[in-house]
Amino acid sequence: MCYHTATPGKKELQKAILGKDVLYDQPEIFHVSGFARPYLPVTLNSNVDEIIPARWKLIPYWVKSEADANKSANTLNAKGEEIFDKASYKNVIGKYRGLLYVNGFFEPHATNGKTNDQNFFVYMPDREIFTLGITYSIWRNEEGKEYPTFSILTTEANDQMADIHNVGKRMPLIVPEENRDAWLFADGRQEIEQLIIPFKGELASHRTTEVTKIRGTDTNVANIQDAIQ
Repeated sequence: MCYHTATPGKKELQKAILGKDVLYDQPEIFHVSGFARPYLPVTLNSNVDEIIPARWKLIPYWVKSEADANKSANTLNAKGEEIFDKASYKNVIGKYRGLLYVNGFFEPHATNGKTNDQNFFVYMPDREIFTLGITYSIWRNEEGKEYPTFSILTTEANDQMADIHNVGKRMPLIVPEENRDAWLFADGRQEIEQLIIPFKGELASHRTTEVTKIRGTDTNVANIQDAIQ
């Protein structure tokens, strides 16, 4: 599953994603864990002309407080094949979809086929910004503050990702540029499901430090993405 990612900052987004008002003000993030519930750059289908901050981990409407949100079910990822049937998602996937802008993501790898003991950073061969498919909910906390929260959809791994994430064999839903509008504006379950497919293009990857195991140390540093042997 995709629980660790890297995202572009405001300047990178303004340069690479033309025609959108970038209201996301953060610098580049080299590594962040979804369990920190960070705010990351997204475009939502409620306003496709903007890139705004949204909080990773979809919070369903029935969750009433931040404390409950922190301990609620893990909704960092949403399994694409089941998304229309799960309580947390079935009322949002048909209406509320978006795109998460990333530079890459980190995935675990098991050298013995059983235990995840390595990490790989996965990115586009030309290092360009790309997008992951998300579904979202506008959540209101106990103080009446509203903000968007999201889950990253996942699919079965393609052949390349199955070799990396070899336990579980999953990958995030990568939405290529030519499918972005289709994902945002899809009408009905059939159209949406036709877009929830493994990525057909080529990805680049290399082994990195085991970021998924690091505790108590700042991992948002540029060399966290460096290749190791």
